[in-house]
Amino acid sequence: MRRDAPARGFTLIEVLAALVIVALGMLGVIQAVTQTARNGTYLREKTLAHWVAMNVITEQRLQPSPPNAAESSDEVEFAGQRWRWTLAVTQTSVESMRRMDVSVRPADKPEGDALATVTGFYGTAIGPVGTAAALVWTGGQDTDGSDDEGEPNDGGNSGRPGSGANPPGNGDAPKSPIKRPRPDPDENDE
Repeated sequence: MRRDAPARGFTLIEVLAALVIVALGMLGVIQAVTQTARNGTYLREKTLAHWVAMNVITEQRLQPSPPNAAESSDEVEFAGQRWRWTLAVTQTSVESMRRMDVSVRPADKPEGDALATVTGFYGTAIGPVGTAAALVWTGGQDTDGSDDEGEPNDGGNSGRPGSGANPPGNGDAPKSPIKRPRPDPDENDE
């Protein structure tokens, strides 16, 4: 009579060890997914709080008179959520300019839990209400007394818009403020 070979397979201890390893791996994956969801929620709330703060600063900038140097706060509903903002206005060293610091938090959170803090300025140095600031390029001056294009520098009155020499729209196109490399005279000798 022939004996059958013993059945080959995993022992109960091997199966339990494999289950523990798989469970620990799954626990790590679940924690990573939970942390990602929490981070997503936090970033969404932080972005919304930043938008609320920017709205408060924009509303203050659109006012015809500067805000009083004081602290104020209010609640607003934004994106289906209640937010509490606090505006602190301070006078700067420039007489015509005020600094505005806005901190925003969810309305149900305590005072110190601001999600966003934004700083803005109000003043005549920035520009009057309802106007856009004009940016004028006056050209740079090289050490040889010429401007960036190699032309003699006339002290900034080179016909560029805003220079006062030629008003815009007179047919003269402004020069590009981009420096162009000048050809090296030694390159052609080779």
